Amino acid sequence: MAINISTLKIRALTSLIFVAVMMTGLLWNEWSFLLLFIVIHAGCWIEFIGLVKRIYGTKHLGYTLLGLLYITLPICLMIDLRMNWSNIMAGYDQGGHGNTLPLAIILSIWVNDTMAYLVGSVIGRTPFSSISPKKTWEGTIGGAILSVVVMGYVFPLLSKSFFYHGFHQSVYFLLAAICAITGTAGDLLESKLKRMANVKDSGAIMPGHGGFLDRFDSLLVAIPFAWLFIKLFV
Repeated sequence: MAINISTLKIRALTSLIFVAVMMTGLLWNEWSFLLLFIVIHAGCWIEFIGLVKRIYGTKHLGYTLLGLLYITLPICLMIDLRMNWSNIMAGYDQGGHGNTLPLAIILSIWVNDTMAYLVGSVIGRTPFSSISPKKTWEGTIGGAILSVVVMGYVFPLLSKSFFYHGFHQSVYFLLAAICAITGTAGDLLESKLKRMANVKDSGAIMPGHGGFLDRFDSLLVAIPFAWLFIKLFV
């Protein structure tokens, strides 16, 4: 599958704006973090309700409640990580913000998604799932490996300069692996919902990327597993 240069340019420009907004919300302070995820929560819910309505029509109400598990729970767990680590790590990281682990989760997803897209576009040949025809085994495996490598080797170097750096390197390796695997499952889940609803994208807020669910589908499924790993072992 060759890279579409026009599509890549649109995705790159949108990604730059998206990253700027995300990083501002993630790193500025606790209130910006909370506001960011309130917006993400609302956007995902609006699109999820729209998908469920298209799939189930007048019987959508009961299925809509599944959004509490799919959307609300992960958002609450992410906020829990941010706020609890702010207290635990006060005096250890710069400002006691506790943003290291939430940022590591999000960057793991970003690196995995980006590298899976690029690797799959260049050398992808073997279809990964009929649910998402453009996804390939080569891209999926390549994205996961590169995510683990980048998060295991590069992120700790950055965290030494900007964030709390008391976590063992193995934490980042394992966290990236967990996010890559569960994030891919999240991507497939949302692809299945879109196929059932007969739509290409869940929304159109981000040109080249679709809507909120299109952008955060991997993260929503990865967060509970990452949260559990952090609570049990970190």
